[in-house]
Amino acid sequence: MKITIILASYDSGHYHGGMGQGPDALISGGLVDALTMAGHDVAVEDIGRVGAEQEREIATGFAVCNAVSGEVRIAIDRGRFPIVLAGNCLTSAGAVAGEGADAIIWADQHGDLNTPETSVFGFLDGMALATVLGLCWRPMASAIPGFKPIDPSRCVLLNARDLDPAEEQILNTLPVIRTECAGVAQATQKLQAAGAKSVHMHLDLDVHDPKDLQANRYVTSGGPSPEQLRDAACAMALAIPVVGITVSAYDPAFDAQADVPPQVGKLLNDLIATIEGR
Repeated sequence: MKITIILASYDSGHYHGGMGQGPDALISGGLVDALTMAGHDVAVEDIGRVGAEQEREIATGFAVCNAVSGEVRIAIDRGRFPIVLAGNCLTSAGAVAGEGADAIIWADQHGDLNTPETSVFGFLDGMALATVLGLCWRPMASAIPGFKPIDPSRCVLLNARDLDPAEEQILNTLPVIRTECAGVAQATQKLQAAGAKSVHMHLDLDVHDPKDLQANRYVTSGGPSPEQLRDAACAMALAIPVVGITVSAYDPAFDAQADVPPQVGKLLNDLIATIEGR
């Protein structure tokens, strides 16, 4: 398969800070080599610095989305499969826009469903899925080229276990499909029944059980092992058309043994093989 890896190396508006170091660490950890050795044609594109010099979180976050949307669209126009390596989860809004995806699988220990009205910490990335679903930041999201909010009935929230009370409350009002890895078959059926035609797969690496794999400082106990996540993601990709992938939230400062990059290589290789063979 022809693959374009798109680097969006930002964390909370800061270039190459914190989790913004993750994309480069995944590349230096052998991701391109792993995909190439599996027979794929891999190109790497870096959005570089975007937005104003002040690196304001909100403005820069959406500037990153704008840039990613453009790179994803270029990749697709060239017949290449887009994989976005991002510091922050909001970047998936740009990937969704560039792909024209009408459904999303959101694998994350967090719900990312806060809004400015409900957020306790004011953390933009805690509003990432809410933005993708059109629940907040509508004017800025609508300015992302190609962006259309995804209907909550075509959203699978996988293994979210660290939710704020406001997120639990909003999930009680939305038809979001919540599941754990063991229930992905039923979740996929619901996604198909909701009319999903093109699915973006968002993989926040802190979805893993930190006993098996720690991706950043925000982890809480529970969650799947790398093998369980791979099996679940591949099962879903076999059943529904995945048109792009985002991998986010890797901070190499919390991965002293560099365990994450080879696991991401295995995950993406298995996923690409499944998508290619579908």
